Amino acid sequence: MKSNKSYFYLFVIAVLSVVSPLSAKELVIWISSFQDQVYYEQMGELYAKSRKKDVTINVKAYGFREMPDKLGVAIRSGQGIPDMVQLDETFFGVFLNEDSPFVDLTKKVKKSGLSKDLHPRRLEVFTYKGKVMGVPQSLSAMVLYYRKDLFEEFDIKPSDLKTWADVAEVGAELQEDQGQRLMALDGTLFDVFLRQKGTDLFDKKGNFLPDEEKALEVLEEFAEMSAAQITVMPDRGSIFDPVFFSGDLETGEVLCVPGADWYGLDLFQQFAPGMKGLWGMMPLPTWRNEKGELGPRTATFAGQGLMICKGSKKREESWDFIEFVMKNKEANAERFLQGNSFPAYQPSWKDERLLAKHEYFEQSIGELLIQLAKEIPPVVVDPRRPQAIFLMQENYFGSVMFGALSPKDAIKQYKDAMKNSGRDR
Repeated sequence: MKSNKSYFYLFVIAVLSVVSPLSAKELVIWISSFQDQVYYEQMGELYAKSRKKDVTINVKAYGFREMPDKLGVAIRSGQGIPDMVQLDETFFGVFLNEDSPFVDLTKKVKKSGLSKDLHPRRLEVFTYKGKVMGVPQSLSAMVLYYRKDLFEEFDIKPSDLKTWADVAEVGAELQEDQGQRLMALDGTLFDVFLRQKGTDLFDKKGNFLPDEEKALEVLEEFAEMSAAQITVMPDRGSIFDPVFFSGDLETGEVLCVPGADWYGLDLFQQFAPGMKGLWGMMPLPTWRNEKGELGPRTATFAGQGLMICKGSKKREESWDFIEFVMKNKEANAERFLQGNSFPAYQPSWKDERLLAKHEYFEQSIGELLIQLAKEIPPVVVDPRRPQAIFLMQENYFGSVMFGALSPKDAIKQYKDAMKNSGRDR
């Protein structure tokens, strides 16, 4: 006969088997967006239910910059490496210097059909040396957010701002007549403007600023607009700052601001809820090329992708979850409706919820983004891209806009800084 103690242990085991089955698998995903935490928790529950699998998705959310740092520590130490990560494309290059810590997903992406269904320009962002290292969730197309009420008050039409030359002309008149600044800018937009001009931070051979003349033109043109009080840098240097919303935007100090699709879906609603109905969205102004043709009226900025870590012992299970998330039309729509980026998964674009008039902006965001998606220019992926982005953002763009540094000197110092870092060629 068994003792009472033995019966007790058998009872505990039985209970634990019900509450937390011994056969249950846990997949750990680190995400770089606190906003997505609830979404991924819901997706984990939906995945387990629809797949009828005994699996738990353990979601750990970190900040935009915090997650890459923690991931780097985990990879270097070999301790606590997650199965999957959601990484912003801005930081993707950080992990491409040596042997990539991410699984090559090329064959899986092709077999699943995602190679055809994902927007090609976004899939390229997470592809390096012909290998697909991640799958893009976000379209992250740039638009121009504008104050509809102030445009009407000052007799400005969205069609008046087709080019950056138009911005300079309209902005000069607005400043002269009303003492009003037209637009807010910050350093995160530099490479966006480069791609609108048909170049990029790097070329496919790894050359930094392959068209230095165009890079100089970007800084010169915006420096002139800044000096003429047409554009302005936010006081704390960032258009992502909550203070910028409660100050410059809510008080009408500026009439418009460029930003990616998630900028409006998240930040406007979060930091300026009282301005519902006052803001609209339109294509980004662009430049004309040497033939007089308009360049792309958009480009992309940031946006998350999903990767599997080589350190994971559950690679197949991780891919099954990622494929489920990426191809679930309901999930793509729900993420958008919760205030995140328009999906890169093109079959979901037919969803009526993505095409409906948005409550805050009182227009169809989806229709505009689908239209602009055809014009998205490519991004040249390079391991040094994150460094180049943040160097310009933090060291040079603001200095030029405030008149502390000439565009020519800024470009020279920018190139020297990249060369002295030992990472330029």
